[in-house]
Amino acid sequence: MSLIVVSDADLSQATFAREWVGGDVPACVIFVDASPGERVHLHRHPYAELFFVLEGTATFEDGERTIEVSAPAFVVVPAGQPHCFSNRADVQLRQIDVHLNGTFDTEWLED
Repeated sequence: MSLIVVSDADLSQATFAREWVGGDVPACVIFVDASPGERVHLHRHPYAELFFVLEGTATFEDGERTIEVSAPAFVVVPAGQPHCFSNRADVQLRQIDVHLNGTFDTEWLED
């Protein structure tokens, strides 16, 4: 396999994020550009996920606690761990989420 270059035009749009599905490559990438008040509901995956907070502050929840994470920082969510995040700040949240799997496999735990 050779190098893969992914440009913005190659990404699919999903609400406040752009996504890339790796397929044979064991990773999927989401470029998040969330305005104040936007949120991803509680869910989990059968693989680990990495969140790289690049700008702003993300509020992460795991069903038991709430953590404010300000850029620059990253969060590691182990496989099977319920989690969600939101932008509760008054500035834009930009982060990159990396799913350590070639496809998205999400179990939503709330509507």
